[in-house]
Parts: sequence; structure tokens; C-alpha cells
Amino acid sequence: MGNPKFSDNPQPVATRRLKICLLVSSIFLVILGTVILTLSLTIFKPKNPYISIHPVGLENFELFSPNSTTDEPLNLVITIVNPNYGSFRCQNCSGSLKYRDTIVAEVPIKVKWIPARSTINVSTSAGIMTRKMISEPKFWSDVEAGSLNLTPKATLRGKVQLLKVLKLKATIYVSCALCFNISSISADSSCISKIKV
Repeated sequence: MGNPKFSDNPQPVATRRLKICLLVSSIFLVILGTVILTLSLTIFKPKNPYISIHPVGLENFELFSPNSTTDEPLNLVITIVNPNYGSFRCQNCSGSLKYRDTIVAEVPIKVKWIPARSTINVSTSAGIMTRKMISEPKFWSDVEAGSLNLTPKATLRGKVQLLKVLKLKATIYVSCALCFNISSISADSSCISKIKV
């Protein structure tokens, strides 16, 4: 009675196991890539934030003071709504205020962190260069018409953080229209914002 024959070469078994392992890994990577792509195109796709500007304390705003020789502070509250699942860390944020084609104020924006899916209010003050504004040729005709139209603009540069792991450079561009009604001492604003990742 002969002894059973055993293969002395385990290579075919090892090769088969390696192929199965590679196949399973490939399928897993394809599924993972599909999930990430789907999420990036749907849930995690960057959405533009909603930004609005609210001047406060207008009753104390003395733009037309004849003795004004310094900048007149205009207090503002900037509301930022972040609809994204990623937070935004601001590293370089700046803004300006234009009257017609002239920059009449720099606007400091002291915001460092905008949490995901949240709303924050940022208080700031713009020092209106009254002499520069009044020297505009159409200033007094705008006053007679009863309203002054200003254009606030801001650029927020920083990083978007997703799931506390993925960090991407991003910039938010903001352009607003701010209309002062002189007779009622009130203001209306509307803003357009765009995020670029």
C-alpha cells in the first residue's frame, strides 16, 4: 500500500490566496472611492455661506457734522451662516467699504473660526473717511435724493476642515449693497457670497 502523495510546492495555494486578497482589496477600494465621490458631490459639496450686514447705532452716526476732521465710526454686525458640514478657520480676513468708486473705509473682520452648520455674529467698526466721502462729486446730489449707496466687500482666506481630518484651502468672496435712507435713519443690505476651494 503506497503512501499518499503530498505536494512539496505550496506556491499555487499562496498565489491563489494572494489573488483573492488583491481582489477583495480592489473591491473595497472601489466601494470606498464611490462612497467618497458620492459624499463629495452631495453632502460635503461646498455651499456658499449666507452673509448679511447690519449697521447699528445709526442715530449716533454723524456723517454730516461740519466740524468732523476724523474718521466717523460706523458700527456693524456681520451675520455669517455656514450651511456646510465642514468648519472654516479664517487665517487672513479683510474688508473695505466703497462709496461709488472710492474706498472710504477699511473694515477689520476679527473672526477666526466658523463652526460647521452654524450661525455666528461678528461685531466690527468701519472708520468712514468723511472728508473723502463728501469730496465725491455726486455726494450732495445723493443726499438730496435721500439715500447713500455703499458697497462693502470682503475676502476671507483660510482652511475648510472636514470630519476633523481633511483640510482644504478655501477663500470666501463677499460683495454687498448697503443703502442708507437718510430721512428714516435706517439701512438695508443684501450680499452675494461665493466660496472657492
